[in-house]
Amino acid sequence: MRPLPGFRDFYPEDCARRGYLLDGWRAVACRHGFVEVDGPVLESMDLYAKKNESGAEILGQLYQFTDRGEREVALRPEMTPTLARMVIAKERDYRKPLKWFSIANFFRYERQQKGRLREFIQFNADLLGDASTAADAELISLAIGVLREFGFTRDDFVIRLSDRRAWMDFLAARGCDEGAARAVLAIIDKLDREPEASLDAKLAPHGLTVAELRAFIAAASPEHFAPLLDQFEARGLREFVEVDLSIVRGLAYYTGLVFEAFDRGQSMRALAGGGRYDNLLADLSDGSVNLPAIGFGLGDVVLGNLIEETPRAREKMERALGAAPAAEIYVVIAGEARRREALGLVQSLRDAGWRTDFPLDAAKVGRQFQTADQLGARFAVVVGNEWPAVKIKTLATRAEDSVAHGALAEWLKTAHV
Repeated sequence: MRPLPGFRDFYPEDCARRGYLLDGWRAVACRHGFVEVDGPVLESMDLYAKKNESGAEILGQLYQFTDRGEREVALRPEMTPTLARMVIAKERDYRKPLKWFSIANFFRYERQQKGRLREFIQFNADLLGDASTAADAELISLAIGVLREFGFTRDDFVIRLSDRRAWMDFLAARGCDEGAARAVLAIIDKLDREPEASLDAKLAPHGLTVAELRAFIAAASPEHFAPLLDQFEARGLREFVEVDLSIVRGLAYYTGLVFEAFDRGQSMRALAGGGRYDNLLADLSDGSVNLPAIGFGLGDVVLGNLIEETPRAREKMERALGAAPAAEIYVVIAGEARRREALGLVQSLRDAGWRTDFPLDAAKVGRQFQTADQLGARFAVVVGNEWPAVKIKTLATRAEDSVAHGALAEWLKTAHV
């Protein structure tokens, strides 16, 4: 039997690749001063339905059901509403700004395609309590740093910047009220994904055409973004960003700056996306908590695809995974009469922090050495008739040493396992 459509099994090699992504995400977030948080996989439907802040598209993709307590619940489709709920509950307990990140599973019942599954793992980072351009630059610099961590360069990806306020002003000038403007923004979000004739038909009730929207995008001046771009210039990251007003993001809660990361080859959907959601906490808390906020998310599926399609990034991942063998030390039991002593040695090595394995059943010595090689072990420690001395073989060179078993830990330390 196979997993349900849109879901995945993770075999050992898949878990290793997943661990590589998660370790990279955590390392970069911590270097940028972000701390990790998490929330429940199951949330109340009220969180997503209240004032429709998550957007109609998300509501239509929810895995929702009534639990045994007759509560309407849903598997979380994204992190921002959960994060907002958490901040509302305890924001007075933390110094501002909050720099939080999370790594979690999400669920959306949507059409599967390249880079998109119904369950996925996503890195989310949010900076709350600061409305400055410096906060915007810090958050987007983290997004750039995360992608660079996996070996990508300016030749591989770009962050495209936009601002929904510019669109709201433009649409207001064309006679669109706030509700109509939000509807038009949802159409703009699909500007490059639907036929122009179809989009023109959707825009017609609002007195707009695709040609007019594209003209507005083309006329956009980077001057509006000059303070933000200067921040990237100071960090040496200016070459990773560009202005593109065609980016609007589909979720209704975005209020100003929005951005998405794309591969330069344009072979897949957005790698990451986010923006300002300065009103969400006030809306969800009925005004009791009002903090500006900016955040972004980056999923494991599309990132994994780009790594596989980028030789430099794929080779970096393979080197990293190859550098972490299943066992650093393999204890060879040369005589079953010494298995008890070998077990004690295995445990002492594990207690000292070494990744150590051994044969669970009696096996020929040659077969045990083959297993050690297959596991990628650096050393084979042979426990046999020489006990209390053990023989150590460096598997790469086949060089051999012999030490008392009590001196093994010191020998390994000297050898820099």
